[in-house]
Amino acid sequence: MVELITAPLATVKPHQIEKHGHVRTDNYYWLNERENPEVIDYLNKENEYYNKMTEHTKQFQADLFEEMKSRIKEDDSSVPYLYNGYYYITRFEKGKDYPIYSRKKESLDAEEEIMFDCNEMAKGFVYFQLSGMSVSEDNKWCAFGVDTVSRREYTIQIKNLETSEILPVKLEKTTGGSTWAADNKTLFYTRKDLVTLRSDKIYKHKLGSEPNDDQVVFHEKDDTFSTFIYKEKSKKYLVIGSSSTLTSEYQILRADNPDGKFELFQKRTRELEYSISHFGDSFYILTNKDKATNFKLMKTPENATSKENWVDLIPHREDTLLEGIDIFRDYLVVEERNNGLNKIRIMPSNGEGEYYLPFEIETYTAYTTTNVDFDTEILRYSYQSMATPPSVIDFNMRTKEKTIKKEQEVLGGKFDKNNYTEERIWATAKDGTKVPISLVHRNGIKKDGSNPFLLYAYGSYGSSMDPYFSSIRLSLLDRGFIYAIAHIRGGEDLGREWYENGKLLKKKNTFTDFIDCSRYVIEQKYTSEKHLYAEGGSAGGLLMGAIINEAPELYNGVIAQVPFVDVITTMLDDTIPLTTGEYDEWGNPNEKKYYDYMLSYSPYDNVKQQKYPNMLVTTGLHDSQVQYWEPAKWVAKLRVMKLGDSQLFLDTNMDTGHGGASGRFEAIKEVTKEYTFLLDLEGIKK
Repeated sequence: MVELITAPLATVKPHQIEKHGHVRTDNYYWLNERENPEVIDYLNKENEYYNKMTEHTKQFQADLFEEMKSRIKEDDSSVPYLYNGYYYITRFEKGKDYPIYSRKKESLDAEEEIMFDCNEMAKGFVYFQLSGMSVSEDNKWCAFGVDTVSRREYTIQIKNLETSEILPVKLEKTTGGSTWAADNKTLFYTRKDLVTLRSDKIYKHKLGSEPNDDQVVFHEKDDTFSTFIYKEKSKKYLVIGSSSTLTSEYQILRADNPDGKFELFQKRTRELEYSISHFGDSFYILTNKDKATNFKLMKTPENATSKENWVDLIPHREDTLLEGIDIFRDYLVVEERNNGLNKIRIMPSNGEGEYYLPFEIETYTAYTTTNVDFDTEILRYSYQSMATPPSVIDFNMRTKEKTIKKEQEVLGGKFDKNNYTEERIWATAKDGTKVPISLVHRNGIKKDGSNPFLLYAYGSYGSSMDPYFSSIRLSLLDRGFIYAIAHIRGGEDLGREWYENGKLLKKKNTFTDFIDCSRYVIEQKYTSEKHLYAEGGSAGGLLMGAIINEAPELYNGVIAQVPFVDVITTMLDDTIPLTTGEYDEWGNPNEKKYYDYMLSYSPYDNVKQQKYPNMLVTTGLHDSQVQYWEPAKWVAKLRVMKLGDSQLFLDTNMDTGHGGASGRFEAIKEVTKEYTFLLDLEGIKK
């Protein structure tokens, strides 16, 4: 007798929310009671339903896991970099989930000093994350942050690297990041608000003192801003930063004067964004000052830092976004973005013979990496494409010779990048805008509409989704899938204006761009509605929620990872982490025009009686970025509203948060769930 598996239905408990004279009834508002046993029971029942419904794929998941794991070099290590007399290395050992951080004094032939073995430190914890290692200038002390819950709340501790003793002092509720003053005994760090988790205070801790004696150096009282602290590459200045979506502000203090007073670099001015880099007797400033939408580079003396003293070094360009700089004694290296592509520009200080690094295809990512030394002609950068594994390259800026220090190995003997085709194509959005799509597939596919096709996008916060390589993804490509990234508005892929046209009251461009990209790949016969799948996470999960309300017929399946789908309720609750700092991204629903606009696209509020694609929705109970109850409520509402017999699964990791599992192999297991969901819908069983 076949067991009848019934999907769980959440209890309806109507809750009314009134704003601007408009009343919304939320039947599942009660699911936000994290400590309520009824909530936990519901989440467990959804997990049980998902597991039973996918039981037939469990062996396939296990096989996929072994397949993906077999491509990974388990005993791997990073390219060492030299900093302050020590080579620093991150490495993994075979069969172990977590990294080992080590260093070697002056030579790679020197004896290895193990700083942190995260495999040992993670014992007894379901989740473990080490972050923010900061070594004092005398190389004796290392501050580090640990999170064992996955809510991005770190406890900072301090280790004596000479004796391996970890001091008993614990600095709680921090971001994990910290920086040492030049005296090697004063540590500055950032704490979070206990309710909202906004990083709002900079503290100063003295070695040998108690945490209760730590002094608040700066309190960021504007709840739309977050604060942080770091030390300049030159080591001369400590810098406190404050940032919101549209505005930034910095304060500086000589690192050899930790008990002095931080001085404003340039006070915050609404919609003035800038970042600073110190070299010699000057600061270099990347800024949008003077309506430089795509940013420009300016320079100012270190003793005259307010904006009236800034002078142009690289002017603003309408077609090129300035993304970052690396300063060397004889070179300035500029990271730019033009026509959606990364560019690395080398500018000799003598003004002679500037040039760009040559990249031949259009589906690549290149960026500068660890460049901690001013006095060198070697630039270290990374390169990869959708079919080319990541490599770390040392480039001599004078001779133009390059040395590949490492290329990611893909084990198993079956991978050859020449077996794959990469393309960049352009879809036309409904307003005439051309939207780029990067895609990769096995050679020889036919454009006959029969190919399974996974389209991914994010499209928020000005975050660009550059093409990248994934050895895990090969498990889809080798089974006939086409994988693509839609570079939709809301990201910064084609410059700052690309972002501005996909936020606030133009947010719907993000959703319609994705739908138009979907229609384009169908029109071009790459795939069809029966074989097209969509995926996005967090704000990309909002995207997934919006597109299935608007155009559900285009997709056979959708994966929504930790999706932000209950937009208005969340944005009206200023106790939730991130909310107030997000007003410049989404709008403030306390203002009616933003409320009305959000209401018109909020996925949870716009669920309707219609057929929906097959769906896998994932979340984590301890998520601090998108609270678990958003996807839980959304699935509960979809269960009673959707028509037809499409699959709908909610998979809640009861032990983790926004980033998912912490170990490198545990994270792969989460991907195997997603891939078997897709492959099963395609009838691919092995």
